[in-house]
Amino acid sequence: MGSDKLYFKIGEVAEIVGVEPYVLRYWEGEFSAVRPQKSRTQQRVYRRRDVVTLLRIKHLLYEKKFTIAGARAELKEPVKRDEGGAPVELAKPSPAFAARASLQRVSTLLDEVRAFVNAGDGDDPAQRRAADPAAFVSRRGGARALVEHE
Repeated sequence: MGSDKLYFKIGEVAEIVGVEPYVLRYWEGEFSAVRPQKSRTQQRVYRRRDVVTLLRIKHLLYEKKFTIAGARAELKEPVKRDEGGAPVELAKPSPAFAARASLQRVSTLLDEVRAFVNAGDGDDPAQRRAADPAAFVSRRGGARALVEHE
């Protein structure tokens, strides 16, 4: 949207927002904040503020997973801005993001434990068991052997 255009056709807006034109037409019916004007040839023409609103709607629906009603209510709230006037996002990370971060921490800890265990000379059965418990159990006669060696 770096151009100095005042109005955009529906195809241009669809490309900017990253959705199909029928989605824009649907959102027009659902969100009163989006009201494109009509040209002399009755084509929809969107103003810059319409495009900004549509980008915000897409963010709320697709990224923050709001319902239509929730996004409608959120649009009624003024956008929070920092001292420089830039919009401030106060949302918590999504559950998927939090789960991915937790898995990454567990994976890192597991790598550290493996490195610690493998740092030994390998003669200690407890170290071998900790490094690869499944292999130890299968070599020593099953789970009973694992319990007996504990």
